[in-house]
Amino acid sequence: MANTELNPLYRTLVGFDRIANLMDQASRLDAAPGYPPFNVEQIGEDEFRIELAVAGFSEDDLNIEFKQNSLVVTGQRKQPDAPRNFLHRGIAERSFERRFGLADHVRVAGAKLEHGLLTINLIRELPELLKPRKISINAKPRAKAGVVETNAANDETEAA
Repeated sequence: MANTELNPLYRTLVGFDRIANLMDQASRLDAAPGYPPFNVEQIGEDEFRIELAVAGFSEDDLNIEFKQNSLVVTGQRKQPDAPRNFLHRGIAERSFERRFGLADHVRVAGAKLEHGLLTINLIRELPELLKPRKISINAKPRAKAGVVETNAANDETEAA
């Protein structure tokens, strides 16, 4: 990614500091290490899945933490008791830390480790106030409650 100057953009966006920070982070992602490899998949309208290839790591070696719209997955391999003599070492067992920025209202639904693949399921749950709603259009403006009660009281006295 080309290194671009974002200062003109910052001058025109007021109150969008989080977006500016995300853009800065995205511009630095090219230098991010590629270990462990991962997939991010959308499996439904509001459901997502992150899969990380963590061959050689057990559940005790992995840590998943969700904090302030950021998901951090770390792996720390314990050293074996006895030294091993490798003729070829192709499976990386080094420690790692992977960070994923999550949108507002996205929460972790669960995680599992199976056959060297760590799967983290995510769900977006919008509060009722943020969900789209249909607004009905009335032909006549609604009368105030006090006016309706007063008119109803006058109708009763006139009938008597």
